[in-house]
Formats: sequence, C-alpha cells, structure tokens
Amino acid sequence: MPLTEIQYPILQVFLCVVESRTGMPAQPLNATPKQLARAGQKQDEDNKAKPLPKGVVLGPDGKPCRTCTSVSSWLAMAKSKPTAAVASPTPSVAACPPDVEELGRSSWTLLHAMTANYPEKPTGTQQSETKQFINLFGKMYPCWVCADDFRAWMKDGNEPRVSNRAEFGRWACEAHNAVNVKLGKESFDCNKWEERWRTGMEGC
Repeated sequence: MPLTEIQYPILQVFLCVVESRTGMPAQPLNATPKQLARAGQKQDEDNKAKPLPKGVVLGPDGKPCRTCTSVSSWLAMAKSKPTAAVASPTPSVAACPPDVEELGRSSWTLLHAMTANYPEKPTGTQQSETKQFINLFGKMYPCWVCADDFRAWMKDGNEPRVSNRAEFGRWACEAHNAVNVKLGKESFDCNKWEERWRTGMEGC
C-alpha cells in the first residue's frame, strides 16, 4: 500500500519513520481466512436481535431510549447484557438520568404548578406565550414516544385552553388523565384540580 493512500496523517508519519529507520516499506496486514471467518461470525452474533425486556422503548436511532424507559426495565436490560470480569459499583438511582416515570411525575408537577399560578385574567400576550410554551414542550419532551402522544392528543381537538386559570387548570388535568387512562391508572377528578394543585388538600 503506497503511503500516499493512508487516510490518517498520524499513521502516515509513523509509517514514514518506520520505513526510514528499517529501510523496509510499510506492508498492508491481511487477515487470514480463519480470522475473517471468526470476525464475520462475531458480527452475525452481534447483529442478531435479542429480545428486550418488557417496557424498554427504542429511540428513533434504534437504541434503547433512557428517558422513555422505566428504571426497572432499564436495570432488567442491563442485567441481561454480559458483564465484564470486574463489576463497577451500581450508582444510586438518584445519581442516574431520569427514567420515563420520574420524568413524567416531574413534568406533570411543573405543568400543574404553572396552571395553578396562571393569571385569572391573562393578557393576550400571556395566552399566546403559554400556548407557544405548551407546543414547544410537546416537541422537546425527552421521551419521544410520550411527546408524540401528547402532540397527537392536542391535535385531536385538545388544544391548550388558556383563556383563564380555571380553563387552563382543567385542560392540564384532562391531559394528565388521558395519559393515566393509557397507562391503566386511575383518573383524577378534574373538579378538584385547584384544590390539589393550588389551594392544597386537607393536611397540606
């Protein structure tokens, strides 16, 4: 292989030094047929689809999506992978990126707190900015599956209602209930949204 064909400059310099010191031109290293067969077999094994644990969601890139998968499913997937000889210490869940459940709880807390603090008589600018925020939130939400569902729900006649606090609070409660129904969870009584998120229930 002529040195001019080498694409990596650092390697080209290295081979020039070797040639100048040994007087021998660099020669390509060809793998033996046995090595090629072994490499092909390993590639085939790696390419075989292994079943993922229940609850693991793949991202658009085909890799497991951390923010779309619960911690328990993520850990189950990690346990199914071969481990190295030296195991690294398991970090506490608090030190890990949020899973789909933590992300959901935190996001709903934020949205409900926003509705609870929304003006009773918002200006046109406040209404416009709130709609813009909700639409961007639906586009930028880290769990892409959740984001797609949220945007689809809004397109299905559920645009953000931001004319006043009561409307916005009820809208957020309905959005949350739509997700709860999909997840097989109990729906919340939206007549109590303000008591839950603004004034506080008994004992708060």
